[in-house]
Order: sequence, then structure tokens, then C-alpha cells
Amino acid sequence: MKKSFIWTCSVALAGFLFGFDTIVISGVDQQLQELWNSNDFVHGFVVISSALWGTVIGALFGGIPTDKYGRKNTLIGIGLLFILSALGSAFADSVTSFSIFRFIGGLGVGASTIAAPAYISEIAPAKKRGRYVALYQQSIVIGILIGLFSNYILQDMGEEPWRYMIGAELIPALLYSVIILFVPKSPRWLIIKGRIEEAKEIMLINQKKEEIDALIEEISKTNSICRESIFMKKYRFPLLLAFFIAFFNQFSGINALLYYAPRIFEEAGLGRSIALLSSVGIGVVNVVFTLIGIALIDRIGRKKLMYFGSIGYIISLSCVALSFQFQWDGNLIPIFLFLFIASHAIGQGTVIWVFIAEIFPNHLRASGQAFGSSVHWILAALIPSFIPSLFSSVGAGIVFAIFAVMMIGQLIWTFVEMPETKGESLEDLSRRLSK
Repeated sequence: MKKSFIWTCSVALAGFLFGFDTIVISGVDQQLQELWNSNDFVHGFVVISSALWGTVIGALFGGIPTDKYGRKNTLIGIGLLFILSALGSAFADSVTSFSIFRFIGGLGVGASTIAAPAYISEIAPAKKRGRYVALYQQSIVIGILIGLFSNYILQDMGEEPWRYMIGAELIPALLYSVIILFVPKSPRWLIIKGRIEEAKEIMLINQKKEEIDALIEEISKTNSICRESIFMKKYRFPLLLAFFIAFFNQFSGINALLYYAPRIFEEAGLGRSIALLSSVGIGVVNVVFTLIGIALIDRIGRKKLMYFGSIGYIISLSCVALSFQFQWDGNLIPIFLFLFIASHAIGQGTVIWVFIAEIFPNHLRASGQAFGSSVHWILAALIPSFIPSLFSSVGAGIVFAIFAVMMIGQLIWTFVEMPETKGESLEDLSRRLSK
């Protein structure tokens, strides 16, 4: 087994923490609202979304340490943020302290969406880059599944089950923080920083010397243009690509579903225990179809997966909207939402972090990912924040209908604008997309 694959699996564990941290709040959503007697607005914007606002900041500024201190050092810092967040949130005694520590965990999530895909894309062979970077997404969905299962198992633990449900994240956070110490620095980052000999030592583990010399010469050319910005005219196209894939990702309603899955199932008429168990079903479907997406991404490409996902989104979201609007049998809702999550997993879920990590040149990769991640997380914070209020005011049916219409827009964008990126080196992609 190539060392690059082992390093990829190690770094991808950041995705596990991302998924676990994102979903664990869904199991304690209603417990916390009852405990602190907060109204829908405060509960949505502060208690539930505090981690998401942290994620926005982590995504906005995570490119700075990723570029300055390196991908590996940033990944180490991310582990420490998750440890602090898990401990602090579990022992919180007020809305304020809980929200602060959840915010800290969000910083780790946001930064991980920059540092981890950047690292993996830079060490992966071109022909396997899609599968390697998508392992980060696979770790996210496994983290979501384990988080949902953990919520189900711990729902009756002690007098305040939510503390155990939130605190369970400490175990994977500690494990990740130890493992990440043993991966090397990114060779491409070392070359850009002029540390050629260090880069060669790492690259010789997986590549032939003649290939390394050619790659070093090509990458070193970026040193002369390192003052460029992603907002320059010639990078407008990749910038727009990053914006729209992130925009449509969140307007599918994926985070609204993940954060409020038990509440949505209860709105459909299912009991609390069954709602939590159905949420675990979402996690299982997510893992299975992400595996299918990973198996296909380097074979049929990113664009075809987006077609499959878009069509599945439109069908499933329309069915969910109709179910709520016309009060169909509540048992149909989990089936439609399973189809939705399968569509997300095989399409946007598999593609987004791979695609954003590919479309910017080496010297601007962290900045480009910071931009794409920021768009993603700003919307991921805003949309779930409004869900409790929207469900109360206009109803779940209208909300899911809006998401369905947005996915028609994604299908059109994929057909008209999205380029195929499979199989090309990062340097060749940079030349083709930057005009």
C-alpha cells in the first residue's frame, strides 16, 4: 500500500470529526430548547448555529495558517480545537458557555475543509485524486453515521443525556490528534516555500526521481507569482465555479435536514425514539451512496455524478414537499428523505471538496478553498438558523419546495458551466481554467 494512501486516510479523519460535530447537535436540539426555554429564533441562531458561525470564521480565515504554517500544522491545531470544544460543550451550564465552546468546534470544522482537501489533493496521484480527496467526504459521512448512532445509544444516559451525546466527540478528537502527528508535510507546500530538499525526501517515498525533478521545476515557477490573488480577472472562472458549487450544495437543504432530522421526522408524525432511529437510517444511506460515489468519481467523472445527484434531489425534495403539503402518510417521509440523502451522497457530497481542491493553482489553492468553503458555511449557518421559524410560519412543505426549485437551477448550471476535471494534473487544470 502506498504511503500516500495511508497519509490520506490519516488526514481524512478530520472529516470524521467534521461529520460527528455537525450531526451530534441534532440529537440534543429539542432537549436544549426545553432546558434553556429559548424561543425559536434564539434557539436557531445561537444554540444550534453557534458551531456553524464558528465554521464560517474557520473557513474565512483557515487559508491563512494553511498557507503560512502549512497543511500539517493547521491540521494539528484543528485537533486541539475539537478536543477543547467537546470538553467545554459537555460541561457547559448556560446558553452562552455552550455556544462559545460549540463555536470553537466550528472553527475546527471550517479550517478542516481547507487544510484537509488541500493536503490530500497535493499528495494524491492525478488518476486517483478524486477517490483520495473523496475519502475526506467518506470520513464525514461515517462521522455523521457514528454521531447519529451515538445519539440513539446515549439518548437515555444519566439525568442529562445531552452532555454524554455532545461529550462523546472527545474520543475521536483525541485519536485524530495523535495520528495526525505522524503524517509528513505537503511536498507541494514545501516546494512553494523553497524547502526543496525536504520535499524531495517525502516525494521519493512514492515517486520516481525523474518525475520529481520535473514536478519540482514546474511547481517552483509559481514562486514568481505568489503575490497573485484569486480575485484577479484570470481566476474569475474557477472563483465562480467554487461559488456556485458551494451555493447549490447548501440550497439543497442538506444541513437543514441533518441538523433537524429528528424534528422533521416528528413533524411527520413519528415518535421521538423512532425519529432518532430513522435519523440513523439517514446516516447508513449516506455512507453507502458516498462509497458508490467514490467508486465512480474517477471513472465517470465529477460532472455525471452531479447530474445523478441533481435529478435525485429534484424528485426527492418534490415528494417531501408534497407529503407535508397534502399530509400524506408520515411513514413515506423517511423513504423520500433517504432518496434525498442518497442523491446528495452520490452527487454534491462526493464532488464538492474534490472539485474545489482541483480548480485553483498551487499557490492559490488554500485561498480558493477558503473562498469556496466560506460561501458553503455562510449559507450552512444561515439556512438552518431559519428552519425552526420557517417551519412554524410557512410550513415544512413550502420550505422543501423551495429547495426543489433550487436544485433545478443546479442541474442547469452543471450542464452549462461545470467543466470535467477527472484525470488531469493539478498544474494542467490550472492552465486550462485560469484564462
